[in-house]
Amino acid sequence: MIEFIFILPLATGLTALALPATLGRILLLLTALLHIQLTVMSWLGKLTPTFPSYFSASPEGLLILMVTSFIFVCISIYSFSYMKETEMENKPIFICCMLLFLGTMSMVTLSDHPIVLWIAIEATTLVSAPLIFIHRSKEALEATWKYVLICSVGIALALLGYFFVTLAMDLGNINAPMTFTSLNTVALELDPLWLKVGFIFVVIGFGTKMGLAPMHTWLPDAHSQAPSPASALLSGALLNCAFLGIYKTHVLMSVAGLGDFSGNILIGFGLVSMLVGAIFIIGQPDYKRMLAYSSIKNMGIIAFGVGIGGFALYGAFLHIIHHSLLKSSLFLSAGNILLGFGTKQVQRIGGIIRHLPKTFVSFFAGFIGISGLPPFGMFISEVIIIFGAFQKHRYICVALFLLALTLVGAGICRIFMSMSYGEATDRLQIEEKALRLLPSYALLFASVALCVWMPDIVYTIILDSIKIIGGTTHG
Repeated sequence: MIEFIFILPLATGLTALALPATLGRILLLLTALLHIQLTVMSWLGKLTPTFPSYFSASPEGLLILMVTSFIFVCISIYSFSYMKETEMENKPIFICCMLLFLGTMSMVTLSDHPIVLWIAIEATTLVSAPLIFIHRSKEALEATWKYVLICSVGIALALLGYFFVTLAMDLGNINAPMTFTSLNTVALELDPLWLKVGFIFVVIGFGTKMGLAPMHTWLPDAHSQAPSPASALLSGALLNCAFLGIYKTHVLMSVAGLGDFSGNILIGFGLVSMLVGAIFIIGQPDYKRMLAYSSIKNMGIIAFGVGIGGFALYGAFLHIIHHSLLKSSLFLSAGNILLGFGTKQVQRIGGIIRHLPKTFVSFFAGFIGISGLPPFGMFISEVIIIFGAFQKHRYICVALFLLALTLVGAGICRIFMSMSYGEATDRLQIEEKALRLLPSYALLFASVALCVWMPDIVYTIILDSIKIIGGTTHG
């Protein structure tokens, strides 16, 4: 019963509300370990859907499920120590929402019915909103309302998009189950006009949740106000789930012979997102907001690679994996910096290399990785996407792509140098605990390890995710 993958964290999340924080932290960690075990079993084909009309083990869904599960294990280990050392109020609510968040994201990855997928993505908004408001400040309240309002409006547009897809079925006189699997088999019979209209609404709707510009405005505030473990999940896992809704619809468009139309839209949104993220990173005074704008840029890279297709599509899926690993690691390192200095303002932080030397190692490595430099995987994925774009003769697009990467690298480098080697105006005496360091190191190691050796099962599942629309792992 593959549905147990999301039923488990939903059940334990509700249970956590009735437990004291100490037992809740243990439940959080145990659920994370059980969840990744179930995820591995689904990868090995040992779990099958009980309700195949609504859920399935699609290769792209399983890939994002595994990334989400692995990240959550690392975040839960970090949270075990983080909650003990912070004065966070309502810790049972934090634990509950973290587990519910895992459950709803897992449901997204396994959904095969468009409406079930929509319900699951909307549910991620509702269960993650309390995580943003957990500190109960005025800024947190504003960020939470912005998150709920903007994402809910966006998700409503995505639902309208799926209504247009249903209309495309009716005009084509198609009598088939309303699942992505069934729709792909009859895609050529769908009415192309309403299918195009539906895709536009889906991209705008789910693109809002994915953080594509110009629908991204909730993301910097939410990431800045949420506790670092929640920020790591928002950036490293939630954005991928929203992408999944867009990608499944793009596959339908491609199978229907409308791949050029949907691909060009994704390329446009991708480049705009990259440039917006790059511009706002420069001179950013808040390092958590800087990481948020970096996520916007990287979601743009993924959309761009998917839109280009072919070899670039393979690069886009590699980018999903490595961005999730590296960005989650950076947000956990940012949590250590916040504990050590008590501020998110770049100008008030300095000398990380002296005051938090172990955190500096993960922060420096994360900076190298997120800047697209070797030996981390984002270097490989970005090179593949550029090469794939050259193959499709998208020279102007490549120029804009490289411009955005250069601006981001320069902006992040300035902030990193200031925080690592400058003089601090704030400093708290916080010990660097192993449980708050090892998760960041593990995420960084996973990115490097996948560059050196990619297991056959991972390679195969990426290939299965992209080959249906002409994606290739060879340039």
